[in-house]
Amino acid sequence: MRTELAKQPVDATTTSAWADLSRLSDGLQPDLRGWFATDPGRAERFSFQAADLHVDLSKNLLTDDVLAALLALAEQTGVAERRDAMLAGEHINVTEDRAVLHTALRRPAGAVPALHVDGQDVDSDVRTELAKVYTFAAKVRSGEWTGVTGEKVRTIVNIGIGGSDLGPVMAYEALEPYVAEGLECRFVSNIDPTDIAQKTADLDPATTLFIVASKTFGTLETLTNARLARDWLWRSLVAAGAIEDSDEGRADAVAKHFVAVSTALDKVAAFGIDPENAFGFWDWVGGRYSVDSAIGTSLAIAIGPERFAELLAGFAAMDEHFATTPLARNVPVLMGLLNVWYTNFRGAHTHAVLPYAQQLHRFPAYLQQLTMESNGKSVRWDGSPVTADTGEIFWGEPGTNGQHAFYQLIHQGTRLIPADFIAVANPAYGLTDPVGDGKAVPADADVHGLFLANFFAQTKALAFGKTAEEVRAEGTAEEIVPARVFSGNRPTTSILAPALTPSVLGQLVALYEHITFVQGVVWGIDSFDQWGVELGKKLALEIAPAIAGDEASLGAQDASTAALISRYHALRA
Repeated sequence: MRTELAKQPVDATTTSAWADLSRLSDGLQPDLRGWFATDPGRAERFSFQAADLHVDLSKNLLTDDVLAALLALAEQTGVAERRDAMLAGEHINVTEDRAVLHTALRRPAGAVPALHVDGQDVDSDVRTELAKVYTFAAKVRSGEWTGVTGEKVRTIVNIGIGGSDLGPVMAYEALEPYVAEGLECRFVSNIDPTDIAQKTADLDPATTLFIVASKTFGTLETLTNARLARDWLWRSLVAAGAIEDSDEGRADAVAKHFVAVSTALDKVAAFGIDPENAFGFWDWVGGRYSVDSAIGTSLAIAIGPERFAELLAGFAAMDEHFATTPLARNVPVLMGLLNVWYTNFRGAHTHAVLPYAQQLHRFPAYLQQLTMESNGKSVRWDGSPVTADTGEIFWGEPGTNGQHAFYQLIHQGTRLIPADFIAVANPAYGLTDPVGDGKAVPADADVHGLFLANFFAQTKALAFGKTAEEVRAEGTAEEIVPARVFSGNRPTTSILAPALTPSVLGQLVALYEHITFVQGVVWGIDSFDQWGVELGKKLALEIAPAIAGDEASLGAQDASTAALISRYHALRA
């Protein structure tokens, strides 16, 4: 289903909007203090609602003229048309000739028109697989599913990497207050054997369930860790007298303690997992867009099908906003365009995401894959070189930790670092009993209020800074006045939600998915392939024999690699 949209990207740098933005940037003297002082309606005009998210863009380096030019750029590069093509199932992933349909994973039941792509009834397939996941989750939660000793599962260990790990672990941490009592999830991703050793060290094999998440059931890191987990399970159960040390005993253990998220049913069966206990997804779901697919099985068990459905509803609410809201008030579009503004016209190289919610401590890491694997490209979707810088380095830590680490650079450094601040009004752990000890805290000791005072203060300080005159007025010695001046005009976006519910988490993830999409369209790149991860993986397989002692393989390496391997051998000896 290849279309003209897919074949020929617009060169954004040749558009009149790009020329207008270049001119506006050249003449722009950011003055957030002055802009707010002379424009009482600025905060209201540049604040928007997207589902449950209140998004304030007013502290960005944004004027009405810049906004108009950015919206013109979206129109001239076909953002809306390509969005519609994606939602309709056209093959906008050009290098793999695939549709891009992560949004189909959360379409409400009965959505119209029905979605049929490449002869596939997408809606029906998604609902069928989701029902299978929900049924399994309910069995584990109720105790109907047991291990070989008949005991209820207490720990789920998800084995995956990349999108098969980052999404589930981020969501599990974010939604920890919703996890059923008596259940715990752990996540293994690194091929470093330390990871699997530490995650299983204190587990009871009789109450542990492993989920091996690999679409092809061939990912080197995931399958290596799965084999290590299987060996640990066998050894531990035999040592405990729970199974006999026989092929039959080992087969029974795997059948009761392993399930898979994969479509390679033959490989699943060869590993020892019953294909009936494999949950699939489709080639139109990229790994970094898959947390709301069967990849989220561990999460569905932990929080339950009802809460998982709320998560999907949150995704769908943001999808609806993105699909139907005019571009001038479309939050993912506006935020994506602002990222283009900072990257291509204001010299920004990085983008900070700073959640003032401890449960979102893995959200920046999740966004690193989502944004940088998607938009870290140097060719456009037709194979031609890009004509402008693409992508940003995403990074961040939760506030207030970051304030005592790297905020110095954001406030007073020489680099422009746009930052997204995310907060919730109502924390999961009570305003008056934050540690859960039953002792009420006085109303004037509202810890969450103090916490969010930092959220509000940081964006204010970054925007408006502190002048030399204000520093002097505090009685500061003249020789250290320059060190205490804050230039201000450091751009921030504030995102405020009522609470970190499953729905709100879905909204946040979908928001950044669509931001990433918008930037990719403007730059004319395919945001849905990831060929850049392949070469290193291929070379690792070629180098492995040299590490194992194959002299011919060692001799085939470059001088540096060969010397490093030889040094490794010496150190191991």
